[in-house]
Amino acid sequence: MELSNRQEKIIEIVKHNGPITGEHIAERLNLTRATLRPDLAILTMAGFLDARPRVGYFYTGKTGSELLTEKIKKYKVQEYHSVPIVVQESASVYDAISTMFLEDVGTLSIIDENSCLTGVVSRKDLLRAAIGNQDLSALPVHIIMTRMPNITVCRKEDFIIDVAKQLINKQIDGLPVVKDTPNGLEVIGRITKTTITKVFVELITDNQI
Repeated sequence: MELSNRQEKIIEIVKHNGPITGEHIAERLNLTRATLRPDLAILTMAGFLDARPRVGYFYTGKTGSELLTEKIKKYKVQEYHSVPIVVQESASVYDAISTMFLEDVGTLSIIDENSCLTGVVSRKDLLRAAIGNQDLSALPVHIIMTRMPNITVCRKEDFIIDVAKQLINKQIDGLPVVKDTPNGLEVIGRITKTTITKVFVELITDNQI
């Protein structure tokens, strides 16, 4: 978070004189309490300061990078996952290739009649199948897919930072977001490297106050 000169001065005053009331901070800066109120609200919401009724403002001791890290760690999958791109396991490899091209994605979730996850296929899987001398229209996608339980998944309650680590460690482009049902794992979304990138860009942009 990029602070204004006045906000930096407020932090210094609170750091060396806290707890201190808003009125006393305003006096030290030769400003009115009303003029100072927006800055105090921003610094409190951002986590640089803490406020207690009838006591005043305290300095939390946290740096901008520490606050940014704390914020990142709180982001959950449910806030950012996108619509799942799925193909029935009975579909052909040709249909899967067409879906991947039209939706411009790197991975497809393969589901059964109950919308439950049975496998995934990647661009590499489809490329291997296309290179062979096979009739792609007659080849079921379930023949070439990676099957459960050898699939990494996530749930909407998971933290984005943990999903990012899995994408890096597994060297994969995305994860299906699933929920538990009596029939299996129902696919309800997807998280990709592109999603993670958008989250961090949004976070950095939002913190340029």
